[in-house]
Amino acid sequence: MSDPTEANGTAGSAETAGPAEQSGGPGRHVRVVLVDDHRMFRTGVQAEIGQTVQTGVEVVGEAADVDQAVTVITATRPEVVLLDVHLPGGGGVEVLRRCAPLMADTEQPVRFLALSVSDAAEDVIGVIRGGARGYVTKTITGTDLVDSIFRVQEGDAVFSPRLAGFVLDAFASTDAPPVDEDLDRLTQREREVLRLIARGYAYKEIAKQLYISVKTVESHVSAVLRKLQLSNRHELTRWATARRLV
Repeated sequence: MSDPTEANGTAGSAETAGPAEQSGGPGRHVRVVLVDDHRMFRTGVQAEIGQTVQTGVEVVGEAADVDQAVTVITATRPEVVLLDVHLPGGGGVEVLRRCAPLMADTEQPVRFLALSVSDAAEDVIGVIRGGARGYVTKTITGTDLVDSIFRVQEGDAVFSPRLAGFVLDAFASTDAPPVDEDLDRLTQREREVLRLIARGYAYKEIAKQLYISVKTVESHVSAVLRKLQLSNRHELTRWATARRLV
């Protein structure tokens, strides 16, 4: 694996890259670090947004886990970090915690935009409480992602429409959310698989969305059923629906 502080070379044009070309606007420029544990996803994002001349976005570094992320962000001091929520080493929240001094820098703040496959309320609220300026899901278009990056650079808060409600509800409430001991037994990845299973996705579809193998999906499902003492995916769906996780 190449040095994580080095951005890949100029990426080839992607079929969907065209609409993103005008998003940056004339004269606009932003330095970005990509943090995601899936190399193919990072490559795809860079191909989509990293055409500096057209979009104004310059990818100056990449990282695949928490330690790499902190090292690269500290070394490059980008304006914006695209941050996955679930990472080896403690997740996006841990990156935010360790980079808090950089976010607080009044002269050159590093701002974070979460970019995740998860649209779960606890994930959204967790990273926003940690200091991220926004949260968008991986279904976002290249054009909208470039626009979101520039808005975060300028200090705006950016959310995918459905996710904004989670944040408003969470910060409008004075009561802490109740602890769900059953849900707390699951890892972040197991929660992702649980939600997709409950939404009716097939194993192959889940594997594609999460960039993991079908065998790994099967292992996660088995672990979830065992931890929750459930027998099959139908019971799992009812369990998730009752807790409004779907």
